[in-house]
This record gives sequence, structure tokens and C-alpha cells, in this order.
Amino acid sequence: MLRYRLFGTTGLRVSEIILGTMGFTDARESRRIIDAYAAAGGNVLDTASAYGDGESLLGEILDHRDRFVLGTKYTLSRDTDDVNAAGNHRKNLTLSLDRSLRRLRTDYIDIFWVHVWDRHTPIEETMRALDDAVRAGKVLYLGISDAPAWVVARANTLAQWRDRTPFAGLQVPYNLLQRDIERELLPMAESFGMSVTAWAPMAAGKLSGGRTRVDPATLTDRERAAATAVAEVAAELGARPAQVAIAWTRHRSRAVLPIVGVSTADQLTENLAAAELVLPNEAVRRLEGAVEFERGFPADFIADCETHPFVFGADATRVDGR
Repeated sequence: MLRYRLFGTTGLRVSEIILGTMGFTDARESRRIIDAYAAAGGNVLDTASAYGDGESLLGEILDHRDRFVLGTKYTLSRDTDDVNAAGNHRKNLTLSLDRSLRRLRTDYIDIFWVHVWDRHTPIEETMRALDDAVRAGKVLYLGISDAPAWVVARANTLAQWRDRTPFAGLQVPYNLLQRDIERELLPMAESFGMSVTAWAPMAAGKLSGGRTRVDPATLTDRERAAATAVAEVAAELGARPAQVAIAWTRHRSRAVLPIVGVSTADQLTENLAAAELVLPNEAVRRLEGAVEFERGFPADFIADCETHPFVFGADATRVDGR
């Protein structure tokens, strides 16, 4: 059974693995997937206004709505011929939210996500409009997806100063092949106490070992090296490659909650077993050693400074952090 974690600094209980519904197309199988997820203790469903008819399908099949933490996103265009039908400004936020409520057949959204940073809308406008939605009871909690660390930090600092609702969650891509969030985004989220919902934990099928979505012949040398390492570790641990790939995203930080997207209930059950898989330190070193990654400046530079006597004195290595 899945365990639960608190969503950001709130008291909301969320399951340690999140079910992504972007690929839902068939009502019958989608209902089976949700039922299997709930039976395993899962309670978070992730969708977005831009996922085709996904919101409408989810609203049609979702029973016991209040037992789930339902999250959706806005920003992406509702009408490509209308310049104001996209973006993070108040008009698009308001119309997108109302449309999502209708399509999902619900009176409220548990987690309302900004889908992507809109450089043309002041973050102050977005935070005020989001806070108004919370105060109106249409939204309970807030999250932001695919935005620079400095934008999220500024937004949450403004929210703290002005007694408005902050972002409790950050949604970003994270997998063995794409570790960029370790440079700025993950440390920032941990500092603010945010949950990090990680999409593409299997790198769009490149790490899962399956041939249905990715032709091995199309992989780059780097991708092939990572997939090989994942498959070898999985074989040694008696696990599936997908389980190893998902487990890797969880080992570095308790803030990370991987999002899994599946097409069948059986596939979901297999992927959820990753929650019980603990990767030995040696396995982690082998996985990470298979693909080159450097955090770069300033992260690596600061890490070197922290233990250098020239910077923090001769006793620098004897200071225990928080």
C-alpha cells in the first residue's frame, strides 16, 4: 500500500506516487486504472485544461470525487485565434478555471497549477488572481509547473509578505537523463517546504525497458547507456526497469512525488511497486555513473567552498548542518 506525505507546508495528505491522466482516452480502462490506484492507496489525480478531452473524461468517470486530490492546470491556449485565451493573466485564469470546473463536474479544484511561466504577465497579478480563487472557494491549494526557480521564489516571497496563498507544489520533469532541477529548482523547493511532483520519471519510456513507445535504435549513446544501467540494476534486484527508474527519482529527496502515466491497470500496479523498492547506494552510484551530469556554477563551486578552510575556517568540516 502507498504511504502518504504532506503537500508542501499544508496539512493535505497526498499519496507518494501520483497518477497522471494525460493519456486517458478509453473510459472503461481509465476507470479500471483509477480503481486500481485507489485500491493501492493512491489519491492524487493530475490533469490539465490542455489535455484534449482529458478533463471531461475524468469528470465523467470519477466516482467518490471528494476522496481524491484532484489537480488541474491552466495557462495553455483555449483558443489559438484569441490572444487572451492563453497566459497567466486574470482573464485567462478565470475563464480556464470555470471551464475546468464544468468539465470535471466539480465545485472545487484541490490543486490548481500554473502550467508554465508566462513572462508577459507580472507574477504579482497571477498570485493575486490565484489567491482570489482560493478565497472564493473554487481552489484549495496552489502549484506551479515549468518555471524558473527565481520566479517561484519571488512568487512565494510576495505571497508571504502580502498574506496571500503561496505555491505549495512545484511540477517539473525529473529522471536519470534529465537532472537539471538539482541545480536550482529542487534546492529552492526544499527551502520553501514545497512538494515536487516529477513528470516523465521514465524519460518518456526511454528508461522503462518497453518497446511500445521507444524504438531502441533511436536512442542516443547517452540514453542507451542510462537504459542499460537501469535494466542491469533491475535484473540484479529482481525488479522491472520502470520500477528502478521511478525509485531513482525518489531516493534523493523526500519532496519528490513521481507522476506515473499508464495505459492499463496492470501497468499501473507494476509501476506502483516502485514505492517499495529501495535502491542500494552502490546501485545509485552505478545508475548515476552511467550518464554524465554536473550541477555547474554556483552549486558545485559553493559545495567546494563549504569544506575549504580558506573560506569558512579550519573547522569547517566539523560544523553539522540543519
